[in-house]
Amino acid sequence: MRKTMADDDTQKPGDDMLKSEADAEKSTPEATSAQPGKTTRLGMVVGLIAVISMAGLIYVMQQKHRASDPADPVSTSKQTGIASIGGPFTLTDHTGKNVTEQDFRGKFLLVMFGYTYCPDICPTTLSTMSDAMDLLGDEAGRVTPVFITIDPERDSVDQLKEYVTYFHPRLVALTGSAEQIKAVARVYRVYYAKAAENKEDAEDYQMDHSSISYLMGPDGKFIAHFSYGTEAGAIAQRIKENL
Repeated sequence: MRKTMADDDTQKPGDDMLKSEADAEKSTPEATSAQPGKTTRLGMVVGLIAVISMAGLIYVMQQKHRASDPADPVSTSKQTGIASIGGPFTLTDHTGKNVTEQDFRGKFLLVMFGYTYCPDICPTTLSTMSDAMDLLGDEAGRVTPVFITIDPERDSVDQLKEYVTYFHPRLVALTGSAEQIKAVARVYRVYYAKAAENKEDAEDYQMDHSSISYLMGPDGKFIAHFSYGTEAGAIAQRIKENL
């Protein structure tokens, strides 16, 4: 720590005399005009302030440029406040009918991705969605729960047709080609991949996948998402707030 005059409580003999002489020298015009140390320090301080000010100005200009750049995902998110989830798709429902996102316009959608061979997360989530639909009562007619498979190799139309019977009667299950599923998963930002494959049986495998459900508006725009484990009451309440 730098020691100051205030820190020194002792005073050596003759200090008063030396101090008086120093004060007398400082009071003369010659001493006042010749202070190179103070001038140098003052210049350094002014220069430092100028550098800091310039750096701040550059930072502000960069932030303004970034905020005005629509290609910047961060600035776009801050400006709109709306997540880019959902989009066009072409799939096949559990009755064998080809459908697109346009077939669901005018309805609220409760969308989840999974697969019929899923041991726990998928049936649990679909059961919770079914309970939420029951809690909506008469308003349930304005909402369509949608199950989109991420395992098109095994989840055929017939497989889905049987699977939906275990859940809410309004549930629509969708499948498609590998490319179609990949495309719809991309617009909904869903991750999925094969896991725990059985080398002896090519049909025996599990899938890793996102476990988030989405509430989409009648215009096809994202409203909210629900993490795995969200209770039916909370889902129903959020839907009611937007009906």
